Amino acid sequence: MPVKIYRPTSPGRRNMSVATFQEVTKKAPERSLLAPLNRTNGRNNRGVVTVRHRGGGHKRRYRVIDFRRDKFNVSAKVEAIEYDPNRSAYIALVVYADGERRYIIAPAGLMPGSTIMSGEGADIRIGNALPIRNIPLGTVIHNIEIYPGRGGQLVRSAGSSAQLVAKEGTMAQVRLPSGEVRYIDMNSLATIGQVSNPDHGNLNMGKAGRKRWLGRRPSVRGVAMDPASHPHGGGEGRSPVGMAGPKTPWGKPARGTKTRRNKRTNKFIVRRGRGKGKGR
Repeated sequence: MPVKIYRPTSPGRRNMSVATFQEVTKKAPERSLLAPLNRTNGRNNRGVVTVRHRGGGHKRRYRVIDFRRDKFNVSAKVEAIEYDPNRSAYIALVVYADGERRYIIAPAGLMPGSTIMSGEGADIRIGNALPIRNIPLGTVIHNIEIYPGRGGQLVRSAGSSAQLVAKEGTMAQVRLPSGEVRYIDMNSLATIGQVSNPDHGNLNMGKAGRKRWLGRRPSVRGVAMDPASHPHGGGEGRSPVGMAGPKTPWGKPARGTKTRRNKRTNKFIVRRGRGKGKGR
C-alpha cells in the first residue's frame, strides 16, 4: 500500500500521510453483510470505563467477517477488496460456488478474480485456510484459531504474520508477531499469507482532529497534572517523575510489572516475546 504525503499547506497538513487505497476495488459495502454497531466509548456492560480516552468518532456499521472459514472444500472467487472502518486490515468479498457471499480478512497479494478454498484438501496458496497439521513448516500464516472451531483469534491486524516453526505430537509451535512462540492445536485452522495493508503503521495522523474521527479522545500527561490527580503531578515547574519508576494514575507500577493472570494457559507458551519472562 503506497503512502501519500501531503504538502505542508497548513500546520495540520505538515507531515500528514494517508493511504492511497490502491488495493481497494469497491467502495460500497455488501448490504447483506452489514450489521449495526453500537458505540461503547470504552465502557463495559456496567457502564464503567475500562479503556480510557475513547469516545466520539464517525458512525460505523459492522462488516460481518468469516473468521471460522468453515465452508470446507467449496471454492470461492474473490469479488472485491474493500476498506473496513472497524479494523486496520482490508477485507475481501468472496463469492462461493453456491452463490453465498462472505467477507474474509484480505491477505497481502490477494487480487479480485483469485480463487480461494478452505479445508484439508486446499493448496498451500495465499488466502487458503487449512488445519495446521497440513501446513508445511516455515509457512507464513495469519488468522489462527486458538481452539479448533472457535474461529481465528490471533494475527489479524494489518501487516502482521506468524510462522509455523515446529510440530510435536498433537501440537504445533507458532512464532507470533511479538516473538512469542506458542503451542497451537494441530487441528486449528490458519490462513496462508500475511495480512494486507502492511504500511498501516507508517501513517502519520498529522493533526489531532484526525484522531477524533477515529474515536480517540485526548490523553493528558501525568506530569502536567496536580498531585491529587496523578502520582507524577505536582512540583515547581517541570519536574521528573521521581519515585521508584513510573506509575499509573492509581499508583500501580506502569513498567516492568507482571500483569498476566491466566496461569491455566502458561503451559502453551514456549517462549515469551520481546524479552518478557514467563508468566508476564
